[in-house]
Amino acid sequence: MPISSPAVSVVMAIRNAERYLTSALDSILAQTFQEFEIIVVDGASTDESLRIAKSYPAVTCISQIGTGFANAWSQGIEVARAPLVSFLDGDDVWAPEKLALQVGYLKDHPNKGYVFGRVEFFTSPGEVLPPGFKPSLMNGSHLAYMPGTSMFRRSVFDLIGLFESRWQIVSDIAWFHKLREAAIDAGFIDRVVLRKRVHSRNLSYSTEWDIYRRELFSLLKSSLDERRFKHEAISPTQDAS
Repeated sequence: MPISSPAVSVVMAIRNAERYLTSALDSILAQTFQEFEIIVVDGASTDESLRIAKSYPAVTCISQIGTGFANAWSQGIEVARAPLVSFLDGDDVWAPEKLALQVGYLKDHPNKGYVFGRVEFFTSPGEVLPPGFKPSLMNGSHLAYMPGTSMFRRSVFDLIGLFESRWQIVSDIAWFHKLREAAIDAGFIDRVVLRKRVHSRNLSYSTEWDIYRRELFSLLKSSLDERRFKHEAISPTQDAS
């Protein structure tokens, strides 16, 4: 059963994730730090995903209101009870020390708003790399700004807002951009905390390139417009004449 006062809320958005979901959930339950709650937000799965998630007593399942991973992440955050928040996709796995390392870091560094670590990419047996994925990324590990490698103070979301549902594919990129623009101090742990599974159904690689390109261009334009507005804005104490 979910614990009464969790230190960390783990949010997982799923939609037809039955193939790898058990591995993902097992990697959470295998954490050396156990003071967490697991919130699974199901986006109307038509496979066995919801049944699998509900088979874990520690998991709280909620039905998504809306569509898209950004919307599901935000819905999970809204019901999260812990002061710290982490994310895991239904096809990825965490290193056993992930939560312990990051909880400990944020406890020792109260001035940091979040902490991230390294990612290691891998494929399942028989799986080929999808088009667009750089094979060189399979070598070694990489320090990565991504939800699965990170842990955030709940207050960060209160400050800069939740993920924006208007983005189909770049919502995490847009949110991390807001995070950096807000100049919130970050820390990093030089350890692999996430093993990210690469396969043909990854949203990043199954989304049409035109959609990806259009959203990246729109995000860049929004960022430039915002910076231009800040630069041109007249201070309240400045003579407008």
